[in-house]
Amino acid sequence: MPTRRFDHILAGLRSGRVIPYLGPQVLEDVTHAETGVPIPAADEPLIMAMTEGRPISPKLMIEFPRAAMHYELKKGRRFLSSFLTRVYGSPWAGGAVHEWLSSLELPYVIDTNRDLVLQHHYATRRHTLVAGAARIMASDYRFRIWEYDGEVYREVDPDTANPDLPILFKPLGTPSPEPTYIASDADFVDYITELMGGFAVPSFIKRWRQGKQYLIAGVRFKRDTQRMICSDIVVDADIPAGWALIPEPTAKERRYCQSKHIEILECTILDLLQAARTQPSWELAEAMLAS
Repeated sequence: MPTRRFDHILAGLRSGRVIPYLGPQVLEDVTHAETGVPIPAADEPLIMAMTEGRPISPKLMIEFPRAAMHYELKKGRRFLSSFLTRVYGSPWAGGAVHEWLSSLELPYVIDTNRDLVLQHHYATRRHTLVAGAARIMASDYRFRIWEYDGEVYREVDPDTANPDLPILFKPLGTPSPEPTYIASDADFVDYITELMGGFAVPSFIKRWRQGKQYLIAGVRFKRDTQRMICSDIVVDADIPAGWALIPEPTAKERRYCQSKHIEILECTILDLLQAARTQPSWELAEAMLAS
């Protein structure tokens, strides 16, 4: 295991210099609180949940946005939103990574999953929630912002949001406090276009993220969608821009990460979590960061 790298990352997380960027694989230990069924986070399980287990065209099974576009055209946008809210608004248990990151009281976390696990861990403290939105005609922006006062969420606009609260950024949406999702191909085209233009990230995040590094965990960069979303969220990073925890990376993933000055560590975030649990003290990690 890359122990020295882990020490550096852990110290960076605690200082706020390193920003977690979470993908579907961090949900591998999350199961339904009543049935024990794993949460459908990756493309194929989510598609099968949407089709109620019925097989569909192999071309649609390639990734969820493609299948979601098919069902949106067939059954309407309301069907897609209701499905995602029913799935991700259900009671889920587990989430060791989420519990750990929440305990660190980090200033900024990016969660590209659509579930509520991390939000539930944030329910005891004030924070700002930024969620992606697509194809909204009444606004120039492709996000919505809520502030949580410890009890309820209150929607705010970018000019009145408190930039000093911890930020939870969910680019692909959330079921709560109001459902908003980036799901179908049309959503992604609109969202990524506005992300590239700077209209999908609030200005206070743009200011805060400058010169930071990223810990990318649970994300595979095999498809254009993941690469494009990440590229326009982790801009203005330091060089090197951070680390991606990818076991057995493909050649395409290596090329992408190299182009973004991101170092690949061939492990999972659970390895990092284990290192955090066995680390003698945070002072050791801070000393490694300074070295």
